[in-house]
Amino acid sequence: MRIAIVDESAARAAIIQEGLAGLDDCETTVITERRGLIAQIAAFEPDIVLMDLGNPSRDVLEEYFTVSKALAKPIAMFVDESDEESIAASVDAGVSAYVVDGFSKHRIKPLLDLAVRRFNAFSRLETDLAEARGQLADRANIDKAKRLLMNSRGLSEPEAYKELRSTAMRSSKRIADVAEALLIAEELLGGNR
Repeated sequence: MRIAIVDESAARAAIIQEGLAGLDDCETTVITERRGLIAQIAAFEPDIVLMDLGNPSRDVLEEYFTVSKALAKPIAMFVDESDEESIAASVDAGVSAYVVDGFSKHRIKPLLDLAVRRFNAFSRLETDLAEARGQLADRANIDKAKRLLMNSRGLSEPEAYKELRSTAMRSSKRIADVAEALLIAEELLGGNR
């Protein structure tokens, strides 16, 4: 596992590295410079990012939340104190674990596991949501294409669907793709749906 440790304090970063010392096959890098942070993290290609921010100002916290949004990685943030607004912003930014006043080397491994599990669970939910939205869009296009065939060719709904299905089978395409192509063709030809 590759772990990027982001901390402006080398001493605090060393504590995190101690907490990770017992992990097998664990490679770490410490990033102490905020400038070009996303590029530095991306260059290392970590599996997870641990950020120890101490007691950051609102601007610093916002900057790190922006970094969090840009990375598609599990992120655990350690802060000394927080408020409801910061916690809500961390959730919106995709932070997997936001730990307030809980920094100690014996807690790092369990928090690392939590961050990875929450990130994976959230990623599965996002994938499922995108898939469901895609299916709804496909269904809407199929319904529009059926209506188009029904209106233009005087077909019944089952006949229109059968026509879409037959065309899809002949062309080795999905019915949704045939429906979308039909709708695009109708749009290009200037027809009204």
